[in-house]
Amino acid sequence: MSVDDDRERLSQKRMLERLRRDISMNEMIPVYLSDRGEQYNHGIYCALIPSSEIERVLCHPAWDLSHGKGLPESEERYKDDEKRIEYLRFGTSNGVEPLVIDRDFFGLRDNYTEISEEFRLFHRLYHDRKLDHFIKIDDDGNEELVAIVEANRVQIRLKEILQFLAIKEMHLSIQFDCLEHSKHSLEELGLEDGGIDQCDGLVRWGHYCKDSSDIGKHQAFSRLLGKRLLAPVSKSKSGFYDFAEETPKKYVDFIIGIDENGDEVSHTSDPDTLANFFGANPSAPHYLTPVHFRKQVLDKYYQQPSKYSVKDGVLRCGNLWCMYIDNHHDEKVCAWLGDLGRDLSYEEQLHWRAHNITSQEGISETHFTRQILAEFTNSDRLEHSFPQRYQELAIACEEKLGWRLLLPLDKRDEHYFKCIRIPATDEQSDFDELVLGLTKILIDSLNEGQLNVLIPEDQRKSLSGISRLEAALTACRVVDANEHIAFLRQLQNLRSTGSAHRKGKEYQKIAKCFGLESQNLRAVITEILQMSIALLDYLTRAVNNGALSPNLANRGSGNKV
Repeated sequence: MSVDDDRERLSQKRMLERLRRDISMNEMIPVYLSDRGEQYNHGIYCALIPSSEIERVLCHPAWDLSHGKGLPESEERYKDDEKRIEYLRFGTSNGVEPLVIDRDFFGLRDNYTEISEEFRLFHRLYHDRKLDHFIKIDDDGNEELVAIVEANRVQIRLKEILQFLAIKEMHLSIQFDCLEHSKHSLEELGLEDGGIDQCDGLVRWGHYCKDSSDIGKHQAFSRLLGKRLLAPVSKSKSGFYDFAEETPKKYVDFIIGIDENGDEVSHTSDPDTLANFFGANPSAPHYLTPVHFRKQVLDKYYQQPSKYSVKDGVLRCGNLWCMYIDNHHDEKVCAWLGDLGRDLSYEEQLHWRAHNITSQEGISETHFTRQILAEFTNSDRLEHSFPQRYQELAIACEEKLGWRLLLPLDKRDEHYFKCIRIPATDEQSDFDELVLGLTKILIDSLNEGQLNVLIPEDQRKSLSGISRLEAALTACRVVDANEHIAFLRQLQNLRSTGSAHRKGKEYQKIAKCFGLESQNLRAVITEILQMSIALLDYLTRAVNNGALSPNLANRGSGNKV
């Protein structure tokens, strides 16, 4: 590097500017850094300082907590000639605590740096161990990246640090130690030997320059040593239980009908402003006013099955929230006006408002029976019947056979099961995904190992998949299976020629079998689901009748199902 470049580096002006710059609350800041190069060595290590100790800490630029410290220690003291041993949780008696901790295992195991357990528990952070990321989940189930741990750097979002410090009544000390080396002497660089200590508000630093011709290949170096303290937010902004200020919940107005002029009528979903059966707000719409939405309102939830579940009459986000819904219609979804305000956050309400429609059709008979009459009733919707029939087959297999005819899906494939439905629109992508899912559930999951037991030994090697099921049913003299076996083969061909590969002439041929040329995709999926449920019912009856017992294979006359 040139003399001018080295003079700039060793002056440390740019480094000091970076360390003193304004930091936004949503910024990820380095709380641990070890960055080494041929001509520099930059280090950052943060500490938590009791607010009562700020004046003392700012008296000098030296660090108040060094690498490798912040671990439990004991201290020996004497009082009135009596020895006392005091346990120090963080190894210090001045209240200084670590935010990140160096873990060292004597060269027998890899060293690593970890974030304070208290900080992680305070914010209920989820640790993504694959990426070494720490994630915060809010009340809506939204995930925000809060911390990143890398080999030589740890970053944490400032907002969460300052919220944590608010409750602990502490400041964050960003301790820095930056060395810059040069092959030029101080004289050549026009710099003076020595240094100065300075303090400006909550920043204290020392800048020192020295010749080093007798050390290594460099002629001079400079050191920037110090700390920058950041004050916590107020306890009311900490977001922590009783300390946080209570912010009034906001509510969306939803369309609830049409007036005599044909204009839409809207009303707030705030439950406290609605009428109920106990005489509240008699002039307002009732809590149980049905609100109607396009069926696409549920697509957001079907697209994230690891986070949401859409089941018969209920929508859930993990264990965070749920709302009863009327999802027993072909073209729409309904919800009670009061439930929309009570169960959904303002942001979630906005999503539903975007799909809000008017409808002359009321709630479904199923929803009315359950919600108004408080009586149990099964849903007649195919997407609700399919998981129920699947479960009935699984239970029958466990009780009668001791093994499952359809193996449970791998955890990485469970989303296919959760998303079985009649789509809201006629999108090819939805159709292909549903065909793929049904194939995995009904064909790829066949328990071929146990089916083998039912098949004569000389036939086993040449069979697989659907053919193995067919052979097992034949060996057990189970009749009337042809229609179901034919359906499975057509479904597999539909997957193979369409969902799993490029569509071509073969896809057109199998498409004719399902009437894809004369019907829309939603109608075809409806028929496929009907045939899938019929298959599950058929297999359940066969299992319950004892027709698939190994003892009955190849014996007697046909077993009616």
